[in-house]
Amino acid sequence: MNLEIINKIIKAYDIRGLVDEELSVDFAFALGIAFAKFIEAERQPATVVVGEDMRPSSPDLATAFSDGVTSQGLDVIRIGLSSTDQLYFASGHLDLPGAMFTASHNPAAYNGVKLCKSGAKPIGQDSGLLWIKNQIIGSLQEGFPIPNRPVGKETQRDLLPEYVSYLFSLFAKKSFDKTFQDRPIRIAIDAGNGMGGHTVPAVMQQINAQVDGIYFELDGTFPNHEANPIEPKNLVDLQKLVREKSADIGLAFDGDADRCFLVDEKGNLVSPSALTALIAERELKKSPGSPVIYNLICSRAVPEVILENGGVPLKSRVGHSYIKKMMADHDAVFGGEHSGHFYFKDFWCADSGMLAALHAIAALLDTQTPLSELMLKYNNYFLSGEINTQVSDPLRSIAQIREHFSDSDLAGSNETLLFDDLDGLTVSGANWSFNVRPSNTEPLLRLNVEAVSEAEMLRLQDLVLRLLANR
Repeated sequence: MNLEIINKIIKAYDIRGLVDEELSVDFAFALGIAFAKFIEAERQPATVVVGEDMRPSSPDLATAFSDGVTSQGLDVIRIGLSSTDQLYFASGHLDLPGAMFTASHNPAAYNGVKLCKSGAKPIGQDSGLLWIKNQIIGSLQEGFPIPNRPVGKETQRDLLPEYVSYLFSLFAKKSFDKTFQDRPIRIAIDAGNGMGGHTVPAVMQQINAQVDGIYFELDGTFPNHEANPIEPKNLVDLQKLVREKSADIGLAFDGDADRCFLVDEKGNLVSPSALTALIAERELKKSPGSPVIYNLICSRAVPEVILENGGVPLKSRVGHSYIKKMMADHDAVFGGEHSGHFYFKDFWCADSGMLAALHAIAALLDTQTPLSELMLKYNNYFLSGEINTQVSDPLRSIAQIREHFSDSDLAGSNETLLFDDLDGLTVSGANWSFNVRPSNTEPLLRLNVEAVSEAEMLRLQDLVLRLLANR
């Protein structure tokens, strides 16, 4: 553990690094001490709830963290194997600060930590992570003072049944007892050898459904494919399963099961923007006139659907800490990201892939319409998906793209273009828009393009990529 490693692995929203080389048990112990000091400084409850995923390193890291917390006289509740949204449930339900040991969708060599205050309130750079980092850095030079009080207690608690009950309490009674077109709904699920293999069985047994599952074995080495469904290659097995089983819907979860992606009955990927719009519509029926948050790479269909249903669309930059803060500040009923994160007011403004999946299943049962048809009205635009390009100077490249598009003729028309600097650069015309923004961790620019026609989307995509290639 040294200053260079600490600066590298403590990121904008969480902590991630290579196991042993960067994220060690010594670091986890120091983090536990610093976190205990932080929650005391914040006048948070003096007990921390700790969850862990299925990665081989997670138990040892969680134990070292717990030892650090209890060394400062605070107590720890270990909830054992859990999805990240199960940890958020624990933090909200028990009103305690929490720590989740997971590297989400990252490869097997990595692990990480997601921290939250009581009530599942996020901790990012501006809301405590920098303070915690400075405490750890200070300990390298001076050591942590040993408090003059008894060591705290560690206890175990299984919250999976309560988590499942809470999820279903958010829906009308008997929502999931219905048949789909006079038969049980058929659901194909790829758990990706991640924590979906832990939570999905407990949830699905409450639904009148026939479930066909793959990769439910908890295995942090990810022997079948990376647990990252935002990459199309990792959805191939689920698409095949949907077609083979004639399933009505396919669900894919990432490693810590806080994100969910859908595949329709034809085996085609459902845009996360379309799912955001569908859930927004459902939540606005329960809370008319409420604000709904969406991030700036979501499809234009999202704010359009929010407005059509009497809601107030509010645009956020990319990142869970920004969306969660906006939800709290504006009392928003729901928030969605094109990356597959979905946030719910009645889930402490935290994200839950499982809750999003349940909304999709409930919508199918309510409408009795095939998923591909149900989603048509939320798919009015063509999207490129996120395209990463390595550049030497991301900010300079963005400035040059702005300069290029400042001459509207170069965009292919004489229309007035709009420029937005909320997160990177968004350029919008009447029938198209694109966003290019820098990665938080790599010398990359991330490009997302949208247009009313596929030809126009591809034209803009190729134009921007050519500009980046010349930088």
